[in-house]
Amino acid sequence: MKKIQVPFIDLKRFEPGFQDALNAKFGAMTAAAQFIGGEEVARLETSLRDLLRVGFAVSCANGTDALQLALRALSVGRGDTVLVPNVTFWATFEAVINVGADPATLDADIADGGISLPALEEAIDRLKPKAVIIAHLYGWGTAHLAEIRALCKARGVLLLEDGAQCFGAAYKGAPIYEGALISTASFYPAKVLGAAGDGGAVFTDDPDLADKVRRLSNHGRTTHYGYGLLGWNSRLDSLQAAFLNLSIGHLQQRIASRRASAAFYQAHLPALGIETMRPPKDYEENGYCNVCLVRDASLKVELETRLKAEGIGFGNIYPGVMSRQPGAEGVSKGHFGGNEGEVLCASVLNLPLFPYMNPEELERVLEVVRSVTAK
Repeated sequence: MKKIQVPFIDLKRFEPGFQDALNAKFGAMTAAAQFIGGEEVARLETSLRDLLRVGFAVSCANGTDALQLALRALSVGRGDTVLVPNVTFWATFEAVINVGADPATLDADIADGGISLPALEEAIDRLKPKAVIIAHLYGWGTAHLAEIRALCKARGVLLLEDGAQCFGAAYKGAPIYEGALISTASFYPAKVLGAAGDGGAVFTDDPDLADKVRRLSNHGRTTHYGYGLLGWNSRLDSLQAAFLNLSIGHLQQRIASRRASAAFYQAHLPALGIETMRPPKDYEENGYCNVCLVRDASLKVELETRLKAEGIGFGNIYPGVMSRQPGAEGVSKGHFGGNEGEVLCASVLNLPLFPYMNPEELERVLEVVRSVTAK
Protein backbone atom coordinates (compact mmCIF):
# COMPACT_ATOMS: atom_id res chain seq x y z
CA MET A 1 0.00 0.00 0.00
CA LYS A 2 1.27 3.45 -0.91
CA LYS A 3 2.47 5.41 2.11
CA ILE A 4 0.78 8.76 2.59
CA GLN A 5 2.63 12.01 2.15
CA VAL A 6 2.11 14.92 4.55
CA PRO A 7 2.69 18.54 3.51
CA PHE A 8 4.35 20.97 5.89
CA ILE A 9 1.23 23.11 5.68
CA ASP A 10 -2.07 22.73 3.84
CA LEU A 11 -4.04 25.94 3.27
CA LYS A 12 -6.97 24.21 1.55
CA ARG A 13 -8.67 22.55 4.52
CA PHE A 14 -11.71 24.72 5.00
CA GLU A 15 -14.83 23.96 6.98
CA PRO A 16 -17.90 22.61 5.13
CA GLY A 17 -19.67 25.51 3.48
CA PHE A 18 -16.78 27.95 3.90
CA GLN A 19 -15.93 28.24 0.22
CA ASP A 20 -19.57 28.57 -0.79
CA ALA A 21 -20.02 31.38 1.72
CA LEU A 22 -16.80 33.02 0.51
CA ASN A 23 -17.79 32.82 -3.15
CA ALA A 24 -21.19 34.32 -2.39
CA LYS A 25 -19.63 37.11 -0.35
CA PHE A 26 -16.98 37.93 -2.96
CA GLY A 27 -19.57 37.84 -5.71
CA ALA A 28 -21.83 40.29 -3.91
CA MET A 29 -18.94 42.62 -3.06
CA THR A 30 -17.57 42.54 -6.60
CA ALA A 31 -21.00 43.31 -8.03
CA ALA A 32 -21.27 46.28 -5.69
CA ALA A 33 -17.64 47.38 -6.31
CA GLN A 34 -16.83 47.14 -2.59
CA PHE A 35 -13.07 47.00 -2.85
CA ILE A 36 -11.55 49.55 -0.44
CA GLY A 37 -12.75 50.33 3.09
CA GLY A 38 -16.41 49.98 3.90
CA GLU A 39 -18.40 47.62 6.09
CA GLU A 40 -16.13 44.56 5.94
CA VAL A 41 -13.03 46.46 7.06
CA ALA A 42 -14.93 48.22 9.86
CA ARG A 43 -16.42 44.93 11.03
CA LEU A 44 -13.02 43.25 11.02
CA GLU A 45 -11.45 45.97 13.11
CA THR A 46 -14.29 45.81 15.63
CA SER A 47 -14.01 42.03 15.84
CA LEU A 48 -10.25 42.19 16.34
CA ARG A 49 -10.61 44.84 19.03
CA ASP A 50 -13.17 42.82 20.97
CA LEU A 51 -11.49 39.44 20.47
CA LEU A 52 -8.05 40.66 21.59
CA ARG A 53 -9.32 43.01 24.32
CA VAL A 54 -7.46 46.04 22.99
CA GLY A 55 -8.67 49.61 22.75
CA PHE A 56 -8.04 50.01 19.02
CA ALA A 57 -7.33 47.74 16.05
CA VAL A 58 -6.15 49.36 12.83
CA SER A 59 -5.90 47.13 9.77
CA CYS A 60 -3.20 47.55 7.15
CA ALA A 61 -1.79 45.91 4.03
CA ASN A 62 0.60 43.39 5.62
CA GLY A 63 2.50 42.46 8.75
CA THR A 64 5.70 44.21 7.70
CA ASP A 65 3.84 47.47 7.19
CA ALA A 66 2.24 46.96 10.61
CA LEU A 67 5.69 47.03 12.21
CA GLN A 68 6.74 50.12 10.27
CA LEU A 69 3.48 51.91 11.02
CA ALA A 70 3.86 51.13 14.72
CA LEU A 71 7.44 52.41 14.77
CA ARG A 72 6.45 55.57 12.91
CA ALA A 73 3.52 56.11 15.30
CA LEU A 74 6.01 55.89 18.17
CA SER A 75 8.04 58.62 16.41
CA VAL A 76 10.99 56.27 15.91
CA GLY A 77 13.23 57.50 13.10
CA ARG A 78 16.63 58.74 12.05
CA GLY A 79 19.18 58.72 14.87
CA ASP A 80 17.18 56.41 17.12
CA THR A 81 18.39 53.01 18.29
CA VAL A 82 15.99 50.07 18.38
CA LEU A 83 16.78 46.73 20.01
CA VAL A 84 15.50 43.71 18.07
CA PRO A 85 15.62 39.93 18.58
CA ASN A 86 18.44 38.08 16.88
CA VAL A 87 15.99 35.23 16.23
CA THR A 88 12.99 36.45 14.29
CA PHE A 89 11.75 36.92 10.74
CA TRP A 90 13.73 39.45 8.70
CA ALA A 91 10.81 41.91 8.65
CA THR A 92 11.33 42.68 12.35
CA PHE A 93 14.90 43.81 11.68
CA GLU A 94 14.11 45.32 8.29
CA ALA A 95 11.32 47.55 9.65
CA VAL A 96 13.81 49.40 11.86
CA ILE A 97 16.03 50.20 8.88
CA ASN A 98 13.04 51.22 6.77
CA VAL A 99 11.99 53.92 9.25
CA GLY A 100 15.56 55.28 9.34
CA ALA A 101 16.55 53.96 12.76
CA ASP A 102 19.53 51.85 13.82
CA PRO A 103 19.03 48.25 15.04
CA ALA A 104 21.01 46.30 17.59
CA THR A 105 20.36 42.61 18.17
CA LEU A 106 19.54 40.73 21.37
CA ASP A 107 20.41 37.09 21.93
CA ALA A 108 17.66 34.49 22.27
CA ASP A 109 16.55 32.50 25.26
CA ILE A 110 16.59 28.94 23.91
CA ALA A 111 14.07 27.87 26.55
CA ASP A 112 11.18 29.59 24.77
CA GLY A 113 12.54 31.42 21.71
CA GLY A 114 12.14 34.89 23.22
CA ILE A 115 14.88 37.40 23.91
CA SER A 116 17.49 37.07 26.64
CA LEU A 117 16.45 39.27 29.57
CA PRO A 118 20.07 39.90 30.70
CA ALA A 119 20.98 40.90 27.14
CA LEU A 120 18.07 43.35 27.08
CA GLU A 121 19.12 44.90 30.39
CA GLU A 122 22.73 45.28 29.21
CA ALA A 123 21.72 46.82 25.88
CA ILE A 124 19.39 49.33 27.53
CA ASP A 125 22.18 50.39 29.89
CA ARG A 126 24.78 50.75 27.15
CA LEU A 127 22.83 52.06 24.16
CA LYS A 128 19.94 53.99 25.75
CA PRO A 129 17.60 52.91 22.93
CA LYS A 130 14.40 54.69 22.06
CA ALA A 131 12.52 51.44 21.48
CA VAL A 132 12.64 47.67 21.80
CA ILE A 133 10.90 45.13 19.58
CA ILE A 134 10.18 41.66 20.89
CA ALA A 135 8.75 38.88 18.71
CA HIS A 136 6.27 36.36 20.10
CA LEU A 137 7.53 33.36 18.16
CA TYR A 138 6.11 29.87 17.69
CA GLY A 139 2.58 30.61 18.91
CA TRP A 140 3.36 31.78 22.43
CA GLY A 141 5.56 34.43 24.05
CA THR A 142 8.55 34.87 26.30
CA ALA A 143 8.42 33.67 29.90
CA HIS A 144 9.67 37.14 30.84
CA LEU A 145 6.91 39.17 29.18
CA ALA A 146 5.72 40.88 32.37
CA GLU A 147 9.31 41.69 33.36
CA ILE A 148 10.15 43.07 29.90
CA ARG A 149 7.06 45.27 29.86
CA ALA A 150 7.83 46.57 33.36
CA LEU A 151 11.53 47.14 32.58
CA CYS A 152 10.84 49.12 29.41
CA LYS A 153 8.20 51.23 31.15
CA ALA A 154 10.51 51.97 34.09
CA ARG A 155 13.41 52.89 31.79
CA GLY A 156 11.33 55.03 29.44
CA VAL A 157 11.90 52.70 26.47
CA LEU A 158 9.04 52.19 24.02
CA LEU A 159 8.09 48.53 23.59
CA LEU A 160 6.67 47.19 20.33
CA GLU A 161 5.45 43.58 20.36
CA ASP A 162 5.65 41.74 17.04
CA GLY A 163 2.73 39.32 17.24
CA ALA A 164 2.85 37.87 13.74
CA GLN A 165 2.85 34.29 15.06
CA CYS A 166 0.85 34.53 18.29
CA PHE A 167 -2.73 35.34 17.25
CA GLY A 168 -5.03 33.29 19.49
CA ALA A 169 -2.39 32.64 22.17
CA ALA A 170 -3.30 33.42 25.78
CA TYR A 171 -1.05 34.82 28.52
CA LYS A 172 -2.29 34.49 32.10
CA GLY A 173 -5.75 33.74 30.77
CA ALA A 174 -5.96 36.82 28.52
CA PRO A 175 -5.09 37.48 24.87
CA ILE A 176 -1.34 38.01 24.64
CA TYR A 177 -1.87 41.41 22.97
CA GLU A 178 -3.78 42.76 25.99
CA GLY A 179 -1.71 45.24 27.99
CA ALA A 180 0.86 45.92 25.25
CA LEU A 181 1.79 49.52 24.51
CA ILE A 182 1.54 48.71 20.83
CA SER A 183 1.58 45.37 19.00
CA THR A 184 1.13 43.97 15.53
CA ALA A 185 -0.31 41.02 13.65
CA SER A 186 0.25 39.48 10.24
CA PHE A 187 -2.59 37.87 8.27
CA TYR A 188 -0.30 36.15 5.78
CA PRO A 189 -2.18 33.03 4.59
CA ALA A 190 -0.08 30.58 6.64
CA LYS A 191 -0.83 32.34 9.95
CA VAL A 192 -3.37 31.08 12.47
CA LEU A 193 -5.73 33.81 11.26
CA GLY A 194 -4.71 34.04 7.62
CA ALA A 195 -6.13 36.01 4.72
CA ALA A 196 -6.40 35.04 1.04
CA GLY A 197 -3.37 37.27 0.47
CA ASP A 198 -1.44 39.75 2.57
CA GLY A 199 -2.87 41.67 5.49
CA GLY A 200 -1.89 43.03 8.89
CA ALA A 201 -3.00 45.09 11.86
CA VAL A 202 -1.72 47.28 14.66
CA PHE A 203 -3.21 47.14 18.18
CA THR A 204 -2.98 49.64 21.02
CA ASP A 205 -4.97 51.14 23.89
CA ASP A 206 -3.64 54.63 23.12
CA PRO A 207 -6.07 56.67 20.97
CA ASP A 208 -3.33 59.00 19.74
CA LEU A 209 -1.15 56.11 18.57
CA ALA A 210 -4.13 54.48 16.87
CA ASP A 211 -5.06 57.71 15.10
CA LYS A 212 -1.50 58.20 13.91
CA VAL A 213 -1.28 54.62 12.61
CA ARG A 214 -4.54 55.07 10.73
CA ARG A 215 -3.42 58.33 9.12
CA LEU A 216 0.04 57.01 8.23
CA SER A 217 -1.49 53.98 6.54
CA ASN A 218 -3.57 56.23 4.28
CA HIS A 219 -0.95 58.68 2.97
CA GLY A 220 -0.97 60.74 6.18
CA ARG A 221 -4.35 62.19 5.26
CA THR A 222 -6.20 64.69 7.42
CA THR A 223 -8.79 65.25 4.67
CA HIS A 224 -9.14 63.64 1.25
CA TYR A 225 -6.62 66.06 -0.25
CA GLY A 226 -5.03 67.25 2.98
CA TYR A 227 -1.90 65.58 4.29
CA GLY A 228 -0.67 66.11 7.83
CA LEU A 229 1.96 63.36 7.76
CA LEU A 230 4.24 61.62 5.28
CA GLY A 231 2.64 58.20 5.15
CA TRP A 232 2.05 55.67 2.41
CA ASN A 233 -0.70 53.43 1.09
CA SER A 234 -1.12 50.49 3.45
CA ARG A 235 -4.87 49.99 3.40
CA LEU A 236 -6.27 46.49 3.85
CA ASP A 237 -8.57 45.80 0.91
CA SER A 238 -12.20 44.90 1.53
CA LEU A 239 -12.03 41.41 -0.02
CA GLN A 240 -9.25 40.41 2.38
CA ALA A 241 -11.28 41.81 5.28
CA ALA A 242 -14.28 39.75 4.17
CA PHE A 243 -12.17 36.58 4.02
CA LEU A 244 -10.85 37.28 7.52
CA ASN A 245 -14.34 37.99 8.85
CA LEU A 246 -15.54 34.61 7.62
CA SER A 247 -12.45 32.93 9.07
CA ILE A 248 -12.93 34.48 12.50
CA GLY A 249 -16.20 32.57 12.71
CA HIS A 250 -14.21 29.31 12.57
CA LEU A 251 -11.13 30.49 14.44
CA GLN A 252 -11.65 28.66 17.72
CA GLN A 253 -12.29 25.38 15.92
CA ARG A 254 -9.11 25.82 13.88
CA ILE A 255 -7.04 26.70 16.94
CA ALA A 256 -8.41 23.70 18.85
CA SER A 257 -7.34 21.45 15.98
CA ARG A 258 -3.88 23.04 15.88
CA ARG A 259 -3.46 22.69 19.65
CA ALA A 260 -4.41 19.02 19.51
CA SER A 261 -1.74 18.33 16.87
CA ALA A 262 0.86 20.32 18.81
CA ALA A 263 0.01 18.33 21.95
CA PHE A 264 0.30 15.06 20.00
CA TYR A 265 3.87 15.89 18.99
CA GLN A 266 4.78 17.04 22.50
CA ALA A 267 3.43 13.79 23.95
CA HIS A 268 5.13 11.40 21.52
CA LEU A 269 8.34 12.93 20.16
CA PRO A 270 10.35 12.85 23.43
CA ALA A 271 9.93 9.06 23.53
CA LEU A 272 11.67 9.01 20.14
CA GLY A 273 14.59 11.04 21.49
CA ILE A 274 13.44 14.35 19.99
CA GLU A 275 13.47 17.42 22.22
CA THR A 276 10.40 19.64 21.85
CA MET A 277 10.11 23.29 22.83
CA ARG A 278 6.93 24.03 24.77
CA PRO A 279 5.17 27.23 25.76
CA PRO A 280 6.34 28.68 29.08
CA LYS A 281 4.25 28.72 32.24
CA ASP A 282 1.20 31.04 32.07
CA TYR A 283 0.75 30.52 28.29
CA GLU A 284 -1.77 28.66 26.22
CA GLU A 285 -0.32 28.31 22.74
CA ASN A 286 -2.26 28.77 19.51
CA GLY A 287 -0.77 25.70 17.83
CA TYR A 288 1.00 27.80 15.21
CA CYS A 289 3.88 25.38 14.77
CA ASN A 290 5.70 22.40 16.15
CA VAL A 291 9.21 23.17 17.44
CA CYS A 292 11.83 20.43 17.72
CA LEU A 293 15.41 21.07 18.80
CA VAL A 294 17.79 18.57 17.22
CA ARG A 295 21.18 19.56 18.56
CA ASP A 296 23.06 16.67 16.91
CA ALA A 297 23.86 18.13 13.48
CA SER A 298 24.30 14.78 11.77
CA LEU A 299 21.00 13.48 13.17
CA LYS A 300 19.27 16.64 11.97
CA VAL A 301 20.61 16.14 8.45
CA GLU A 302 19.56 12.50 8.50
CA LEU A 303 16.06 13.37 9.72
CA GLU A 304 15.57 16.06 7.09
CA THR A 305 16.87 13.77 4.35
CA ARG A 306 14.47 10.99 5.34
CA LEU A 307 11.51 13.33 5.75
CA LYS A 308 12.11 14.72 2.28
CA ALA A 309 12.50 11.28 0.73
CA GLU A 310 9.25 10.09 2.34
CA GLY A 311 7.23 13.15 1.28
CA ILE A 312 6.90 14.62 4.76
CA GLY A 313 7.13 18.40 4.79
CA PHE A 314 9.26 20.21 7.35
CA GLY A 315 10.53 23.70 8.07
CA ASN A 316 13.27 25.58 9.88
CA ILE A 317 11.76 28.58 11.67
CA TYR A 318 14.29 30.20 11.53
CA PRO A 319 17.58 28.84 10.09
CA GLY A 320 19.75 31.93 10.68
CA VAL A 321 20.09 34.85 13.08
CA MET A 322 19.60 38.46 12.00
CA SER A 323 23.11 39.61 12.88
CA ARG A 324 24.59 37.13 10.36
CA GLN A 325 22.35 38.08 7.43
CA PRO A 326 24.18 39.78 4.53
CA GLY A 327 21.63 42.59 4.63
CA ALA A 328 22.57 43.38 8.24
CA GLU A 329 26.22 44.04 7.43
CA GLY A 330 27.23 47.57 8.30
CA VAL A 331 23.84 48.64 9.69
CA SER A 332 23.71 47.01 13.13
CA LYS A 333 24.89 48.83 16.24
CA GLY A 334 26.03 45.59 17.78
CA HIS A 335 24.87 42.35 19.35
CA PHE A 336 24.15 41.77 23.03
CA GLY A 337 24.26 38.44 24.81
CA GLY A 338 25.80 35.17 23.71
CA ASN A 339 25.16 32.73 20.90
CA GLU A 340 22.06 30.86 22.10
CA GLY A 341 20.22 32.28 19.09
CA GLU A 342 22.71 30.64 16.75
CA VAL A 343 22.35 27.34 18.60
CA LEU A 344 18.57 27.62 18.30
CA CYS A 345 18.70 28.38 14.58
CA ALA A 346 21.08 25.50 13.93
CA SER A 347 18.90 23.08 15.92
CA VAL A 348 15.34 24.00 15.03
CA LEU A 349 13.20 21.60 13.02
CA ASN A 350 9.48 22.06 12.48
CA LEU A 351 7.22 19.15 11.57
CA PRO A 352 3.87 19.49 9.75
CA LEU A 353 1.19 21.36 11.69
CA PHE A 354 -1.96 22.94 10.27
CA PRO A 355 -5.70 22.88 10.97
CA TYR A 356 -7.55 19.59 10.67
CA MET A 357 -4.58 17.26 10.39
CA ASN A 358 -5.92 13.72 10.68
CA PRO A 359 -4.60 10.97 12.97
CA GLU A 360 -3.15 9.03 10.05
CA GLU A 361 -1.02 12.00 9.02
CA LEU A 362 0.29 12.54 12.53
CA GLU A 363 1.10 8.86 12.96
CA ARG A 364 2.84 8.82 9.58
CA VAL A 365 5.09 11.71 10.63
CA LEU A 366 6.02 9.81 13.82
CA GLU A 367 6.67 6.67 11.79
CA VAL A 368 9.21 8.45 9.60
CA VAL A 369 10.93 10.11 12.57
CA ARG A 370 11.06 6.77 14.38
CA SER A 371 12.69 5.12 11.35
CA VAL A 372 15.67 7.43 11.90
CA THR A 373 15.90 7.68 15.68
CA ALA A 374 15.28 3.97 16.43
CA LYS A 375 18.55 2.86 14.81
